[in-house]
Amino acid sequence: MTTLEGIIAYPITPFTSGADATVDTGALTALVDRLVGDGVHAVAPLGSTGESAYLTEKEFDTVLDTTIAAVAGRVPVVVGVSDLTTANTVRRARRAQTAGASAVMVLPVSYWKLTDREIACHYAAVGAAIDLPVMAYNNPATSGIDMSPELLVSMFDTIDNLTMVKESTGDLSRMQRIAELSEGRLPFYNGSNPLVLEALRAGASGWCTAAPCLRPEPCLALYTAVEDGDLARAQALYAELRPLLEFIVAGGLPTTIKAGLGILGSDVGDPRAPLLPLEPEGRATLARLLSAA
Repeated sequence: MTTLEGIIAYPITPFTSGADATVDTGALTALVDRLVGDGVHAVAPLGSTGESAYLTEKEFDTVLDTTIAAVAGRVPVVVGVSDLTTANTVRRARRAQTAGASAVMVLPVSYWKLTDREIACHYAAVGAAIDLPVMAYNNPATSGIDMSPELLVSMFDTIDNLTMVKESTGDLSRMQRIAELSEGRLPFYNGSNPLVLEALRAGASGWCTAAPCLRPEPCLALYTAVEDGDLARAQALYAELRPLLEFIVAGGLPTTIKAGLGILGSDVGDPRAPLLPLEPEGRATLARLLSAA
């Protein structure tokens, strides 16, 4: 099974301009290549930052294939395969495995609020369909479904290839409870940008973040400082990053990361409707945050 640790970078999905905008494979290749060259420890396309919920299946496959090709085996690739239906989540997971993904990430998304039994069956179906490790992704802010530490550990104990959890509630006690219930056997990853320092100090195996798209160096340095036990340096780096981290989360990751890349000189297109580009006031604030760095 793939072992993941460190900075897991989440790229946006660039789009071409115009009424028939679709995936800009050239811009995606350039972004992924830069992230890997900057030193991130893994790349995770097709998550919330990658606007996976707004892609056609053809576009999903295009992003998947383009990312795998751009990474070229240099780091693990964790592919978000979430969908409303179990059937299409399985389709995406199988397609990710065929393309050469290292692992898949699954967020339970549903119009109806799912019961714990339904969630467990959903994950079991995905796990049974592939040989890859599965990362369970808990983010009730986007999915509307909150998986308890008890449910996550129970699925870890019963689904052979469910081997990781990404916790994005911003509640440190959730991560600590996962560690307690699993007796340290279930690796957890921080998905809440503003919580990163506390989460890494609490034993998170990595930081799942879109921030390296804009500021890779301090993100990597923060992780290294915690690993080295240099708390003073870690706190200084976090203090430097925190205004940007809070801004990109508050403004929506696809919107703010795309705006930031544009400010830095990379044309990656606009977010896909119903998402909208960042307003001028927000762009000015973001430009100040990036120039201050």
